Amino acid sequence: MAIGDLMPARRAHTPASRNDGSNPLLALHHEMNRLFDDFWRDFDLPRRGQARALGWPSIEVSETEKDLEVVAELPGVDEKDVEVLLNDGVLSIRGEKKSESEDKDRRVSERYFGRFEREILLASEVQEDKVSAAFSKGVLTITLPKSENTQQHAKRIQIAH
Repeated sequence: MAIGDLMPARRAHTPASRNDGSNPLLALHHEMNRLFDDFWRDFDLPRRGQARALGWPSIEVSETEKDLEVVAELPGVDEKDVEVLLNDGVLSIRGEKKSESEDKDRRVSERYFGRFEREILLASEVQEDKVSAAFSKGVLTITLPKSENTQQHAKRIQIAH
């Protein structure tokens, strides 16, 4: 038996067969994995081995010596429906993505609609009065200049050979 046979992500999605002379315990193992995968699929939850987004909107945080930059992807959201707050070192992005059509004709929808909020704990002190935000083509870019205190505390440490 190969180790790949025990890994749920690599097994085929076929019912276990006991007529092929395989180990009955292994067949039971495969069948139980299939049942659990089907169970979680019904709740639209991630199955074992699947990556799932940590939150919505998706963000990217970058840092230079002078500032932090947070970029959030907000496709289908209008600028007027987004709010950005900074409070005690926590940056909050919140708003609402509204549906363009009524639900009466929709048979299946995998799109996200509704209120959202994303909070990012900032590792550096920022100059709150100089924070700026720009919104273009569904992308929100927030620039947070670091405080002078934070910039001066950074010290490069040499690595000994």
